[in-house]
Amino acid sequence: MKFVFYTHSLLSDWNHGNAHFLRGLMRDLGRRGHVTMALEPHDSWSRLNLLADQGPAAIEAFSDTFPGLRAQIYPENFDHEAALADADVVIVHEWTDPELISRIGRARRNGARFTLLFHDTHHRAVSAETDMSGLSLDGYDAVLAFGETLRQRYLKAGWAKAVFTFHEAADDTLFRPMPGADKTGDLIWIGNWGDDERSEEILEFLVRPVKELGLRATVRGVRYPADALSALKDGGISYGGWIANAQAPLAFARNRVTVHIPRRPYVSHLPGIPTIRVFEALACGIPLISAPWNDVEQLFRPGTDYLVAEDGAAMQRRLKEVLSDPDLAATLAKSGLETVRSRHTCRHRVDELLTILADVGSRSVIQQLAAGEAAQ
Repeated sequence: MKFVFYTHSLLSDWNHGNAHFLRGLMRDLGRRGHVTMALEPHDSWSRLNLLADQGPAAIEAFSDTFPGLRAQIYPENFDHEAALADADVVIVHEWTDPELISRIGRARRNGARFTLLFHDTHHRAVSAETDMSGLSLDGYDAVLAFGETLRQRYLKAGWAKAVFTFHEAADDTLFRPMPGADKTGDLIWIGNWGDDERSEEILEFLVRPVKELGLRATVRGVRYPADALSALKDGGISYGGWIANAQAPLAFARNRVTVHIPRRPYVSHLPGIPTIRVFEALACGIPLISAPWNDVEQLFRPGTDYLVAEDGAAMQRRLKEVLSDPDLAATLAKSGLETVRSRHTCRHRVDELLTILADVGSRSVIQQLAAGEAAQ
């Protein structure tokens, strides 16, 4: 089948975590013999910021790292209907321009043969509810929501009738342990500063514990304002700026522990959504200690796959325990890796996606799925 993904960007992962997951989905679909294409807007802020920050080489490296993936940048006057004429499945990310979201839905209502899905991997359903309620999802066959609480939001608000929980996951062909890597640091955190959605939490669960313990720590990410950079410096933390997602596994491997600091909207309004870095870190076999978040869907085994620190003082204690106890660190790494490999890889999500398509797909998609099963 031919899958077309409307994304904010496939080429750039600058402050754009959905690119991680999308690349993994497309890679696994390709391994199964499907054709994939990503369409991204000419004015993608992620790609434009990456170019300004790192130059053209960062975009050029995408093709070397992901040679099987195709992305097309579309201009304002792009003929979307023609581009989708031979598509079997079209998946539209929620960062897509609202007018284009409506236009693609209209094409589906007017008889387009593809199955049309809307994919939400953000917290705007609670942080920008008015914007989300204004989206026109008429014509969409279903919504993919990256957490059960988000799925329930859609159903309660009446934004869609068919909504499926579709968590993110790790591309374990990329995110995997690298046991031969030399350890050059104690702690690494890969995360963006964002819009003050976790500024206090970063200070409490990262900066202060690192300073108190005197750890060799590094932060990688973007959008850190001057006061944040000053806080990192005061805590003795090295700041390395943007890191290509494909380089994150080696960065994890060179450190002894990492942390998870969820954004406030996920903790307070969308429990059960860990965001993709948890999946990716555990897939790399690095011990992880998390600030509080409620795993209501039991995706992991808190206390076994990772440790939870209730506050900054607890984070300091947990870090000291993991860094001083090699057996504890090894046990955590092994358990987390085991859970990801058994439940949370992009292969698992493609299996789920194909099941969803079998439930809601157009006639042509259902026929092709049936033909694929018969061939196996």
